[in-house]
Amino acid sequence: MKRWRMKANVSREELAAASNYSPDTIKSMEQGVRMPTPRVLDVADELCRAEGLLSAAKEYLQRERFPARAQDFMEREKEAISLWWYETLYIPGLLQTKGYAKALIENHVPPLDGETAEERIAARMERQAILTERKPPVALSFVLYEAVLRAPQADVEQLHCLLEVSRLWNVVVQVLPFERAVAASLMGPVVLLETRDHERFVYAEGQLGSELSAAPEAVSRANERLSMIRAQALSPGESARFIERMVDQS
Repeated sequence: MKRWRMKANVSREELAAASNYSPDTIKSMEQGVRMPTPRVLDVADELCRAEGLLSAAKEYLQRERFPARAQDFMEREKEAISLWWYETLYIPGLLQTKGYAKALIENHVPPLDGETAEERIAARMERQAILTERKPPVALSFVLYEAVLRAPQADVEQLHCLLEVSRLWNVVVQVLPFERAVAASLMGPVVLLETRDHERFVYAEGQLGSELSAAPEAVSRANERLSMIRAQALSPGESARFIERMVDQS
């Protein structure tokens, strides 16, 4: 877009005025900091006499709806036939209410712009189709450390959502109470995923990044750790009663 603008001897200010954006916004689009909008491309195409070449780029513009560190995992999640998830701090995205997701995403540090936040909330909600809409159904198992349920974002609506999801026949939800915590459960969250091609991946997120691995030794370690955690957790029935007591106490 910048090359066409300069070739046509159109100033950044002129393009900004014609497209109803600020010059700084146009600059950020030209530098790749922000995604160009369809409107900007259409206006730039006409103003710079690009004969449709800039407008033609609109079909390739799609804002990435997930953080860069999670994109590979999200692609594998679309292919999953089974998923084991252990979480220590947050309700897993697949189980979050819109209110819970909104509270997390809108308080992201550094802050996200409003459009990006809305797109990420919508994308998180769309991922939840894996719970009921996949054929054949995906086998889903979640273990939640008690701290997840004690967080302020986990309101009554969110707790009711967990109970509702736990009644799905292809979903298992378990709670790991504080008093049952073992060393393996204090090492942070981990996800074990199997695809339609029976490839197995382990995914782990941390404060400074995340890792998706298909290395057999990593998958084996994750499998052992998850198996130990699941053995220590309450049974599905006990877990449902645990959450129900929390609802009653709210």
